[in-house]
Order: sequence, then C-alpha cells, then structure tokens
Amino acid sequence: MNSNKQLPRSTPEKQGIPSKAILDFIDDLEKEENEIHGLMILRHGNVVSEGWWAPYRSELKHMLFSLSKSFTSTAVGLAVNEGLISVEDKVIAYFPKELPENISENLSVMKIKHLLSMSTGHDKDTTDHVVLQTEGNWVKGFLELEVEHEPGTYFVYNTAATYMLSAIVQKVTGHTLLNYLTPRIFKPLGIEGATFETCPKGINTGGFGLSIKTEDIAKFGQMYLEKGMYNGKALIPEAWVVEATKSHISNGSSKDSDWEQGYGYQFWRCRHNAYRGDGAFGQYCVVMPDQDMVVAINSGIDDMQPVLSLIWKHLLPQLGKGILTDNAEGYDELTEKLLSLKLPVSKECYLDNNTEMSTVENQICDKYYNLQENKFGFDQLSIRFEDSKFQISIVHSKGEYKISGGIEKRLEDKTDLLGTMSATSSYGYWSSTNTFIMKIQFIETPFCYTIKLYFKGNKIEISGNVNVSFGTKELPNLRGELY
Repeated sequence: MNSNKQLPRSTPEKQGIPSKAILDFIDDLEKEENEIHGLMILRHGNVVSEGWWAPYRSELKHMLFSLSKSFTSTAVGLAVNEGLISVEDKVIAYFPKELPENISENLSVMKIKHLLSMSTGHDKDTTDHVVLQTEGNWVKGFLELEVEHEPGTYFVYNTAATYMLSAIVQKVTGHTLLNYLTPRIFKPLGIEGATFETCPKGINTGGFGLSIKTEDIAKFGQMYLEKGMYNGKALIPEAWVVEATKSHISNGSSKDSDWEQGYGYQFWRCRHNAYRGDGAFGQYCVVMPDQDMVVAINSGIDDMQPVLSLIWKHLLPQLGKGILTDNAEGYDELTEKLLSLKLPVSKECYLDNNTEMSTVENQICDKYYNLQENKFGFDQLSIRFEDSKFQISIVHSKGEYKISGGIEKRLEDKTDLLGTMSATSSYGYWSSTNTFIMKIQFIETPFCYTIKLYFKGNKIEISGNVNVSFGTKELPNLRGELY
C-alpha cells in the first residue's frame, strides 16, 4: 500500500486481470438491465478498474443500507479489543431500565455474539416492531418481544439485532457508532463526510443508515483483506477479522446461492471462500482472500444474486498469478467504456408538434391544482416550464417543496421533499399531448421515481412508481383540479 490515504491505481494486466474480463463483466451487468451506480475492482491492493454511471459520480456518497452492519461489527470488534465488552456478555446486562417485567429464559441467555451472528432466537425479523415502538425506545421494543428459540440455534436476518449492537457500543463508549469509528477507522482510511442515521433516542441505527463513497467501501474491504491492516498500520485486530468473517451459523444448504454459505459476525460467507458485507438494492463489499481481490459496488437493483454470479463468471476464472502481457487495445477499450458509463435517458418523447406542446405548457404553466386529501399531506401542485427546464412545486402543511429537471436531458438540483436536503438528477418529457413524465433520480441513494402527470381540462391525475422498494413500487394515485 502507498503512504497516503488514496488507494493506488494500476492497470488490470499488471495485477493479473485481462482488461477484456472486466469489460465483459460490465457489458453483462448492463445487459441484465441492472442499474449499477458505481464500481471499483481492486487486486493486490491496487484499483484496476473504476467507473460510475452518470449522473452518479465518484465524489458522491451512497446509502449503504445493510452494508452498514459490517461497520457496526467492526465497532464491536474494537470495543472488544479495548476491553469494554465481550461477545460472551449477556444482552440484558446492558439495559436494566428497559427490561420487561418477566424475562424469559431465552432472553436471559442471549449474548452479544448472538446479536452479531443473527442467531438471537427470534422466529422472524423484529425490526418493524422495534422501529414502530410508540415511545421511540427501540431497545425496549427489542427486549419486550418473545424469543421463540434458544439463542445460537436459529438463524434469522434481524436488522434490529444490529441496532442493539450499536446501542451497546454507545452505552460503553459514550459515543455514537459514527463518532467512535471516525478516529479509529474512518480517518486512517481517509473516509470523510460519512453520515449515519439515528433512532429517536440519538443512537445510530446500526443495521442501516450509513452513507459513504464507493471508494470508501473499497478501502474498508481492503482493510479486511489485509486482516485489519491499512497502509502498514493495524486498525482492527487480525483476530477479529478472522472471527467476524468465518461462519458462525448455517443459513441454508444451496451450493448455488451466496446467501446460504453461512453467516459470520455481520458478514455473509460467499461461494469460492469469499465473504462480503452487503446492503439492499445492490450495495456490495466483496472480499476474495484467495485471489487477493476486493469488489465494491453501489447500485439500485432488486435481485442481488446475479451481480455476484457475474463476478464468479467473468472475473474469477480469468485471474492470473503474475503480471500479464500488456494489452493496449483491450485496456483502451475498457477505459473508453468506463469513461462513457451513464444511465439511459428515456427516448419515448412526443416530438411530433413542438408548437402544440408549447401551447399545452403555456396553458398549465404556474397554475396551481388543489389536490384531494392524500397520505402525503400534499395540498397543491404546480408546474412551470421555462428555458428547456421544468420545476414542480408541491405545497404541504410544512411548506413548499420544489424539484427541477431538464426537458429531455438531466438537470441536477436539490430538494428536501423526502425530509432532508437530497441531491437529484431529473428530466421530463411529454409522452403525449396531455401526459408529462418526470424521472427523478436521488443520486446519493438507489432510488429513482417516475412520476406521470396527466392533464385533462381543469383536472390533473398523478401516478408513479419507484425503481426499487421494500414494499410496493407503485405510488398512490393523486387527483386534483385547478385552483
């Protein structure tokens, strides 16, 4: 590793990978209609390939979802190393004020190691119950639930268990996960600007909520690949890396699934003796010790197995042990591909009569539509067309939110429509003389919203969907008429 905090760069061939293997991997990713946002491939500690699909960029953070769990595990490992906790400690010992009146036998024997290995004994994921706890006390919500199985005997993916790890770390250190990790891990790795969501009690959510850049993920993976070392300095104990990334409990028996190779301490075991941290909608940190390789990916996809399968298909078989002969033509082709990556812009635009469309735009421009009562609390909506741009204004009881985009081309902006100020890249087009479609990409997240505005006389109908979701992708329909 080099002496500064930036990962060194190299060519694929110098690190034993044919450029064509990477090019084929990327081509197949795009053929599968996967919405990949960022990609970094490391071999022998060197970045051999990196690219971002515009409007995503290297300097933008990206939501990690459950990939956050591997960082929480790391914090636990550091606290163990500092003598603050032990994985053999009982969970109830840390929260005497939040305990239920009757403590079951299974709850009483639940240990930190069971939280780490998703073997708390719960029959199903407890997260929904925990985050909806009426007092905002997630710890109490977790401890009050029945523990159906003996801890350590039953695997169930349980994001609230990771939250409990965060709560324990904060209890013994006096710091949130983010503040605890910053001087120990983030600063030495050169990770800047990280953010972590919190629960109503000010505890980092642990099982989700961390946002960092793609290269930050790659650095984290490289640190684990080097058994806790980075730039010659031990950041986490080697013993913790070994313990966290080995299987502690079975989670299935399929030889063809990377979700059934065993589960460690907030890390998944993979096929080919690899392991990974991962998060919903395609956030990956894949570590391949046998090949001295790390793959970091951000994306917005539903099915995460195909991406892993393409790593095994294209990259794994092509890895050489030494330096390969230079392939200038292949490297140039790969470089050109990486520099031209971008998410597609819809070609469904209605362009038969621009004069007619201008007339329609003038008729509805800056007019406010009163919306029928809806779950979002939106009261009014208006749209403005000007200089090949559009701007949607949404009036809410809390204020007025605006989203801007380009006509048939992307335009970057920021909006606080989702509760916090978020970067967007949006465009719109007329799919017919009375239907305007907007694509709103939140470029520090996996989410892209497609919103359809249908105008008929003095009325408006609004429908839409989101590209990925934990529930339904369809948005509730809204109706309104001119104010």
